[in-house]
Amino acid sequence: MSVKCAFLFAGQGSQKVGMGKDFFENSEVAKKMVADASERTGIDFENLLFEENDKLSQTEFTQPAILLVATIAHKLFTDAMDIKPTLTMGHSLGEFSALVASGALDATDAVELVNLRGKLMAEACSKQEVGMMVSLGLSDEVVENICEEQREAGLKVWAVNYNADGQIVIAGIKKDLEVLAPILKEAKAKRAMLLDMSVASHCPLLEEAVAPLSEKLNEMIKDEFIAPVISNVTAKAYGSKAEALDLLPQQLVLPVKYKQSMLNIDDEVDCYIEFGHGAVLKGLNRKATKKPHFNVSDMASLEATIEAIKAL
Repeated sequence: MSVKCAFLFAGQGSQKVGMGKDFFENSEVAKKMVADASERTGIDFENLLFEENDKLSQTEFTQPAILLVATIAHKLFTDAMDIKPTLTMGHSLGEFSALVASGALDATDAVELVNLRGKLMAEACSKQEVGMMVSLGLSDEVVENICEEQREAGLKVWAVNYNADGQIVIAGIKKDLEVLAPILKEAKAKRAMLLDMSVASHCPLLEEAVAPLSEKLNEMIKDEFIAPVISNVTAKAYGSKAEALDLLPQQLVLPVKYKQSMLNIDDEVDCYIEFGHGAVLKGLNRKATKKPHFNVSDMASLEATIEAIKAL
């Protein structure tokens, strides 16, 4: 097809019990992908995804669960429609799903890889109580300056997710984030709220996870990109194993430049297709683009997106 599509994948925070169940109940392909992921990792994904449990909020389980559902959605879509993405992009964890969509990472390998990534992140953060906080209504520069001033005063806080204009996520030591909240509000933040996160993503507190993740990446990434991936670290495209091995470990300790990525790619595509539970990125993208944004999160949205793309 001549339509230029960007394939998008959300990250941690998009999880919910029951996600992927419609795919599982209506597709043998989905059932096999769930079974393969369970066998590879030893995680009972049917239980994790479809039954009430306390594991889905733990990052070593959250990450593979989100990726599995996203890659099932992508597989069912591409099986039904002969379409190649112009580019792929993910938010944080979603970059690993984007690598699957680009052909550089096998789906079951990716589940194992991000399960390890979650374990490494949890271990790196286990020695101290950490967290993440969202700031709404302040410019990037104001948030960055506040964080820098507080680091100079001895706090460990970093601006780490540039999601949209006026929406930045900050990571660090939890008690330091609690100190930061009234400072952000004094600077006229509309909101400064702690998130339900057990890790501090994309900041120097994860440095010890970099080397072991790099080693596993080297085993699993292939030099077979069918489409470029947009890096969270640079907001620019890459398309080789060497670049992936350089950029993905850095992603652990450097900010996610999501809104900058959207700015860089919007002229290159006709539409966006988001794969996985919900439509988190569609919400972020409202201010960033006027292009159509579709999502594939269950069988009904799969069919609707197929029809919509055919009509473009």
